[in-house]
Amino acid sequence: MNHKLEAGEAAPAFHLPDDQGKTLSLENFAGKKLVLYFYPKDDTSGCTKEAIAFDGLKQEFAASGASILGVSPDSVASHVKFKTKHKLDLALGSDETKAMLETYGVWVEKSMYGRKYMGVERTTFLIGPDGKIVKIWRKVKVPGHAEAVLAEAKAMG
Repeated sequence: MNHKLEAGEAAPAFHLPDDQGKTLSLENFAGKKLVLYFYPKDDTSGCTKEAIAFDGLKQEFAASGASILGVSPDSVASHVKFKTKHKLDLALGSDETKAMLETYGVWVEKSMYGRKYMGVERTTFLIGPDGKIVKIWRKVKVPGHAEAVLAEAKAMG
């Protein structure tokens, strides 16, 4: 997809299976703030730290009126194992088809040790109660990120 989403645009609709056997959609979060974070892979070092950071601030996000949803191309079974292992209590959506990842522009060509491959660019979207994108963090560095997103969610009022 060539179009890169920007703040102020409507967040694209989505439908994903979650780790509870339900379907998650943007409509589930209508009227609420949504922290939508995309991460590369369950149970890897950075992704685990990021999930634990968001999970640890879940009550504060809730107090600011924000829900949290993590999305990766991992399977539902992988999400269940990941959440159980790290005692996580946040929603994880599975996008094995990568359709949502592509729509949100986070399925990109990456490079490691000179090898090019397709993967998830760690990105977080803060979506307002009206369904519009308030802020986007691209190429996220994990330390301090969840706190920065929380500060922005609180600042929205």
